Amino acid sequence: TCSGRLEVFHNGSWATVCDDGWDMRDARVVCRQVGCGEPVEAKIDAHFGEGTGPILLDNVECSGDESSLEQCSHQGMGTHDCYHKEDAGAAECPNVSPLLFQEMSLRLVNGGDTCSGRLEVFHNGSWATVCDDGWDMRDARVVCRQVGCG
Repeated sequence: TCSGRLEVFHNGSWATVCDDGWDMRDARVVCRQVGCGEPVEAKIDAHFGEGTGPILLDNVECSGDESSLEQCSHQGMGTHDCYHKEDAGAAECPNVSPLLFQEMSLRLVNGGDTCSGRLEVFHNGSWATVCDDGWDMRDARVVCRQVGCG
């Protein structure tokens, strides 16, 4: 499903979002941004497991109409008073896409820059390629957004 721990790619690494103030308006923006429609439920308290690494955003406040999480107000990049036990969960959204499991990291390789190349997914400790069966522009749009390339 389109659900999982919310992670944001920033300055070359994945970071989590704190659940302080996390609600359906914030979840609506995330679901829309990753192409998963309207949220069913926003998750808090590391519902999908605790992340590792940096915590990037805290006290995110969206109106629900923003096109991306970056447009919502927050305390500032990297400013937080959270622990990973407070990682926000991307809302459970309908419209399943197999590339949206936030537990997985995506990368594009051998394309000349970080925004082009062969798609690889990090899962269960190793990088793997993605088959192109049924691949189309909708899938490519999701990947480009998820790796921060527009």
